Order: sequence, then structure tokens, then C-alpha cells
Amino acid sequence: MPDFGKVAVLCGGKSPEREVSLLSGAGVLDALRRQGIDAHAFDPAQRALDEVKAFERVFIALHGRHGEDGTLQGALELMGIPYTGSGVMASAVGMDKWRTKLLWRSIGLPVPDFAMLDAHSDFAAVEARLGLPLFVKPACAGSSIGVSKVNEPGRLREAYEAAAKLDALVLAERGVVAGEYTVAILGDEVLPIIRIEPATDFYDYEAKYLRDDTRYLCPCGLPEAREIELRTQALEAFRILGCRGWGRVDFLMDEHGGAYFLEVNTSPGMTAHSLVPMAARAVGMSYEQLAVRILSLAALG
Repeated sequence: MPDFGKVAVLCGGKSPEREVSLLSGAGVLDALRRQGIDAHAFDPAQRALDEVKAFERVFIALHGRHGEDGTLQGALELMGIPYTGSGVMASAVGMDKWRTKLLWRSIGLPVPDFAMLDAHSDFAAVEARLGLPLFVKPACAGSSIGVSKVNEPGRLREAYEAAAKLDALVLAERGVVAGEYTVAILGDEVLPIIRIEPATDFYDYEAKYLRDDTRYLCPCGLPEAREIELRTQALEAFRILGCRGWGRVDFLMDEHGGAYFLEVNTSPGMTAHSLVPMAARAVGMSYEQLAVRILSLAALG
């Protein structure tokens, strides 16, 4: 086992995803300690961030703003403390679903058709262009917080107003509802694809973290050649944003088998329901081994 020194597991924070982050952090902390690593919980909502200077390496188990969006990464860069996950730029861009889609589309990766919304949008025209169902999302939030599915004409404004309470940037996205999948990436390795089948209307916060009837299929059921193709595209999507270390790329499939890349997660969950540990298990990697591997990828720059 490498000597990682004193390790801070950053979790909690002030974002709406605080509770999920605390669960991720508790899991990581326990896993690292079981491997003999000198790991300590560090909640930036309760301690001054400069106290992290007492640590030699940081495992980021924060989700959402001020943990996953490049701000924390910038602070750690200035302090010279290696940290897990992507760097400043990739974290900032990856947190922004709109700019992520623009970059992916610019290199020819398929993304669901979308429109940016504000209070003056022609909501009826957006509904007509994108069709129903469609999804409305805060552009810079995670864990499906603030996401609404619009199934009926005339409901788009209401969904926009709910999302706008969380973010000034709100997007409407054409519903691609024949299958939801995720691809975990660990270093240069692309893990097996997982198909997600929620019992709820879509894969919302409840389905992700609170329910036990969401189905996760790994193997995902796609033909081998198609899975290899999509894993390759997911790695391309990850790298074009400048991501490194570990992360997750989500995509959707339509009824004709077409894939549409949805978003990247640069600080994925590490809870009992989380997808990266699930994909790691599929290749024989325990949760503890996964946590140590992620920590070993901590870097600066």
C-alpha cells in the first residue's frame, strides 16, 4: 500500500447535495481506514478551508457547487495539495450542462435537442419544437435536484420557474426515453455500462437515493460491439472536457437504438446506491479497492 500521508475526505459542504455528499464521504472514509490509510473527514461547511493545509492529499466526496464546479479545485491548486478527480477547467465545464453539450456537439457527439430558457422565453414555441415529453433542468445542479418532466402542453413555464429557483441557467431538453445508461471511467479504464430502470417516472432524486426498486443492469443488455462503441465514445466525451482521474458519463437511447450523451459527473456519488462502485464490482473491484485507486489518481494541474 502506498504511503498517502494524512488524507482529508472532503464531504458535506453547502450545496443542495449535502446529504448525499455526507453519505459518500462516510463510505469513502470507512473504506480508506480499512486499508490502513490515515484518513479524516473534513466538512468545508463547518471548518475553514485553509485548515486543509494540514493534509497531504484530498479525496473530494463533495457534490454540486463549491465542491464539483472548479472553485474548490482552484483553492487546492493554490495550496499545492493533490486532489481526486478533474482539474479546475474540466470541473467547471462539466458542472455546466449547457456548455458541456455545446462542446460535445462541436465534435460531433450526439446530444438531445435542447433550448435555453429564461423568463421571457416563448414556452409554447419551445414545447412545439422539442416535443413532449421534455425535461427541464438547472444547468449547474446535480442529483436530479430541480429536474422536472413535462408531459402535458402548457406546463413548461411552471417547470422553468421551479428550476430557476436553483440556477440562473435553465435548459429544456427533448425527452429521450427508451433507455438510460451510465459509463464509469477510472483512470484510462472504461468500466462496463450500466442500464438504469427506475420504477418512478424518471431517474429522479428519490429513485437515485431513497428507493430500493430502481433496477441496475450490468451487463446492460447491449450487443458487445455496440457497448464497445459507446464506451469508446464515452471516454472521448470525458477527455474532450479535460476530465481526469475518475468520473461518469451518462447517455440516453431512443427507440431506434440511437445514443445521446447527456452529462458528465466529475465527482460521482460513492453511496450504497451509487453507480461507479456498482460498475467496479462488475470487474471484480471491491469498494475499498475502488476508493484506494481513486485516491492514487489524485493530482495537481
